[in-house]
Amino acid sequence: MSTKVTRRGFLAGLGAGMAAPVVVGSRVLAAPPSDQIRMGHIGIGGQGGGHLGRFCNNDREPTVAVCDVDKGRAEGAAKRCKREVGIYNDFRELLDRKDVDAVVVASPDHWHGLHSMLACEAGKDVFCEKPMMKTIAEGQGMVRAARRFGRVVQIGTQARSTSAGRYAAQYVRNGHIGKVKEVRTWHYNNPASGWEAPQPVPSGLDWDMWVGPAKWVPYHPKRCHFNFRWFLDFGGGQIRDRGAHIFSNICWGMNVDATGPVSVECLSGAAPKGMFDCPNNFTVRYEFKNPDWNLFWCQPGENFGGAGFGFKYFGDKGELVVNGGDGSIQSPKEVYIEPAAGETKLYVSNDHMGDFLKCVRSREKPVMDVAIGHRVTSLCILGNIAFRVGRKLAWDPAKEEIVGDEAANRLLAPPMRPPWHL
Repeated sequence: MSTKVTRRGFLAGLGAGMAAPVVVGSRVLAAPPSDQIRMGHIGIGGQGGGHLGRFCNNDREPTVAVCDVDKGRAEGAAKRCKREVGIYNDFRELLDRKDVDAVVVASPDHWHGLHSMLACEAGKDVFCEKPMMKTIAEGQGMVRAARRFGRVVQIGTQARSTSAGRYAAQYVRNGHIGKVKEVRTWHYNNPASGWEAPQPVPSGLDWDMWVGPAKWVPYHPKRCHFNFRWFLDFGGGQIRDRGAHIFSNICWGMNVDATGPVSVECLSGAAPKGMFDCPNNFTVRYEFKNPDWNLFWCQPGENFGGAGFGFKYFGDKGELVVNGGDGSIQSPKEVYIEPAAGETKLYVSNDHMGDFLKCVRSREKPVMDVAIGHRVTSLCILGNIAFRVGRKLAWDPAKEEIVGDEAANRLLAPPMRPPWHL
């Protein structure tokens, strides 16, 4: 395989040129050639392994290829399938296959952007696990790629496909608790770890490819599978992990899927002393305008509902507590009501992956379209940036830039480790 980063030079042209209207051939815009959707999987540990279970022995949406930089995981995934599947270390080889119609991207978070953008360019529809991107620039690129190449892209914030999440958002949108002036989240803290010496890379793991576009660090198991979440350069902590679920439901309820805050301020936070660097005792305030309301990320914060994490709406006519990532409703129970004539009725999805597959066939936008995922995940990223710079940020949600702070603005599009780039 060539060491070139891109297929057909896509990433080199991802910048301003992608904003212009582009005419693409019918091959790119077309739905799969039959009712069958042939699946490829990039990253098959953890959540990716769970997704594989839906497809590996499925005749209507069969798995035809798997990719993981951990050879043992890739081979183990292939053995779960009743049919022969392609096994790859390099995701670009999987994307070159003409018999892959759609891909599930469940790689470590810092890879989501590149994997999804190149999949769109290759003519594949994408189910991308949350959080959908590491940087604001990656999210913008993912939206442009999906639109330019006519791809269906669903982001894996499954709370949008729960009845509780939908009913709670409808209840708020239809004014049953009045005007909302404040929403507060709660979530338990990130784990901490001491300093530990690098270790030899395990046999079968391509560590250079695993690190990919992130800053180079030597191998340690606490930097790799699952634990990458507790590093700002790989995962971003609870605010980017579960925060993507929590903010998704709040944005739905507050009708801000297409916009963002006007200011972001870190009110408290301290990084653990050790390998993990994501902040704890972490509070971020987001100020929204038109209508005016404040969103607080509180870690750990006041627990309003008994679950380990959740959020609470404060309206001038009532309050609403939503527990957990699935959007289960703590109070009030009368939230489960159908909207009256003329009221807002939200998109109904009761199966997040099923909604993606439905839209691959219909070519409609899914419940958690990439543009919505970008706005939601931007909240997570801006919270971490506010912590890193230690000052209040003025955010322009239309231009998607930090106003009057060039140092902070550079964190919206930090350079990738060569040869990877946007």
